[in-house]
Amino acid sequence: MTLRKLASVHPAMRDDIQDLVTRRPVPAPGLPQVDPFLFLNHHGPQTYPPNNRGLPFGPHPHRGFETVTFILDGSLAHHDSGSGASVVEAGGVQWMTAGSGLVHAELSPEEFKRSGGPLELLQLWVNLPARLKMTEPDYIPVPAAAMAEATLGEAVTMCAVSGTEDAPIRSLTDVMLAIVTIEAGGSATLPAPAGRSVLFYTISGSARIGGDEVPEHHLAKLGEGEDIAVESAHGCRILYGHADPIGEPVVAHGPFVMNTQAEIAEAIRDYQAGKFGGL
Repeated sequence: MTLRKLASVHPAMRDDIQDLVTRRPVPAPGLPQVDPFLFLNHHGPQTYPPNNRGLPFGPHPHRGFETVTFILDGSLAHHDSGSGASVVEAGGVQWMTAGSGLVHAELSPEEFKRSGGPLELLQLWVNLPARLKMTEPDYIPVPAAAMAEATLGEAVTMCAVSGTEDAPIRSLTDVMLAIVTIEAGGSATLPAPAGRSVLFYTISGSARIGGDEVPEHHLAKLGEGEDIAVESAHGCRILYGHADPIGEPVVAHGPFVMNTQAEIAEAIRDYQAGKFGGL
């Protein structure tokens, strides 16, 4: 067993969206991506008052990648031009394959807007290789009860949405994604197969990797190896994942992520021509 060492830590940059508390650990200065993990927004935690306006993510298009949204607290309603629709509550995940293109909206359910309450979300963009960028769009809601929960070590649990034997999602590119919770004083060894890119973000609390600290709201960049020895003195929660790097050019323009500028121009034309459908 070869343990990965902590190479660097990167703070999530504060970038609020209207009244929505937002932190973004990637992309960041010196860290354009963790191939194939392109983008991560951490919304909240915060508490909305009764009769609030809810989330500001009305209808918008995507092409060329997947969005994976973890509902850590509160609830989230999804609607898309491919007839996908659901409300997912705390502990669940919304997995959307934008592929060749669709329009979707991520909004607060009417009950949440009336009553208010706590809210915390993570949205991750996972790139698709050129051969899959124009795949058929898809949407899968995953309730909390369907997540694959496992005990990894003393006072450590992992709830996986993809990449384990009993996880509910079979990723197109074999991406593993999970929420790891470490109680105070807990420790475990996380699998991180050789050659895979590792996503490690401290949602709350701080962790230690090989004796080096990863503070709250920081993304850890790891060296090569096969496993990660992690512990936490006071407890923490981590977004954890690993995937094979794609190693292809990335050309991004707003909600589109392709391989060339010409493909971006085509995506814009297709969207404007109504080829993504509408809500």
